[in-house]
Amino acid sequence: MAEHISWFATGATIIAALVTASNLGARITGYGFVIFLFGSIAWLATGAMTGQPALLWTNAVLTLLNIFGIWRWLGRQAKIDQGGETALEASQATPGEGLFPASFLTSGVLRDPAGREIGHAADAMLGCQSGRIHYVVVTTGGIAGIAEELRRVDWRHLKFAEDALTTGLSDEQFERLATLPKDDWPGS
Repeated sequence: MAEHISWFATGATIIAALVTASNLGARITGYGFVIFLFGSIAWLATGAMTGQPALLWTNAVLTLLNIFGIWRWLGRQAKIDQGGETALEASQATPGEGLFPASFLTSGVLRDPAGREIGHAADAMLGCQSGRIHYVVVTTGGIAGIAEELRRVDWRHLKFAEDALTTGLSDEQFERLATLPKDDWPGS
C-alpha cells in the first residue's frame, strides 16, 4: 500500500511543480498548490507507514505551506484579480478613459489587427515621473521560456481592448521589430 501511495505522491508532486512553474496566472498556480497538497499528504502518509520521520515531518510542514499557497493564489490573489476585472468592466460603462489592470502588462495576450494571438506581454517600462507606459516587452515563440524571443513594442502601437492588448502593427512590421536580449533592454 505504501508503495502505491508513494507513486501517487510522486506523480502529484511532478504535475504540481509543472503547473506552478508554468506561471499561467493566479488561478492555475492555485490549482498547482491544490495538487501539491494532495502530494504532500500522500508523502506524509508514506512517511508514517514506512517509519520515516524525516519524510513525515518535511511533508507535515509542506502540507501547511501548500495550504498557505492555496489561500494566497486561489483566495487573496484571485480576489485582487477579480477587483481589477471589476474596475475594467466598470470603467467601460462610465465616461472618460477606460482602465485595465497593470498586472496585465506582465501576463496578457497580444493580438494582431485580425485578432490572432501573436505573443504575450512579459513586462512594461514606465516613466518614473510621468507614470506613462513607454514600451511593453512581448514574448513570442518557444516553450516555457526556452527559445522565446523578446520584442519591444512602443506603447503608441498598442491599445487595450476587451481581454487583450492589440497592436496596429502588421505581422511583417511586428516581425521586423528588433529582438531584445533577455537581460539588457533599452532605457528610453
